[in-house]
Amino acid sequence: MNSDGQIVAASKPLHFIGKKEDIIQAGRVVKSVCDRDVLVLYHQGDFYAIDGRCYHAGGPLHKGDIEEFGGRSCIVCPWHKYKITLAEGEGLYQAVDPSVKPLKPTWCSKGVKQRVHTVTESNGDLLLTLNDSPGAIDSDHYQTEKYRDTFMKEGTKKGK
Repeated sequence: MNSDGQIVAASKPLHFIGKKEDIIQAGRVVKSVCDRDVLVLYHQGDFYAIDGRCYHAGGPLHKGDIEEFGGRSCIVCPWHKYKITLAEGEGLYQAVDPSVKPLKPTWCSKGVKQRVHTVTESNGDLLLTLNDSPGAIDSDHYQTEKYRDTFMKEGTKKGK
């Protein structure tokens, strides 16, 4: 482990998030890891990690409800009700095919919009590996220092 709390592995650094039992008890925590705000969740026996602000407008996902849509666990942004799958970071929306009667709404994917990260457990510790895949993902926009400063100032004014 280096001085930044990273466990350096052969390939990608692992970041200590907390004790497994503490995260289970809390249900969700937000951690700053390498200048990224990451939401770590425990839901139905699994751990998930996603960027902490919604890809749409930077809403605080740690305040969102977890619901099932089309058989997939999603977090719902508290600001605009955007639905994001916990496992893949896909944005979901409901659509209907007007040519099919009766109209039946179905859940569809907008594609990956929220960056998801990997959580692993080792001897009761939860470790995070950041997703550093190339190419921009929409939620990356809200991880910049410029936006973080704006977000903090506006969040205080809006009372969000």
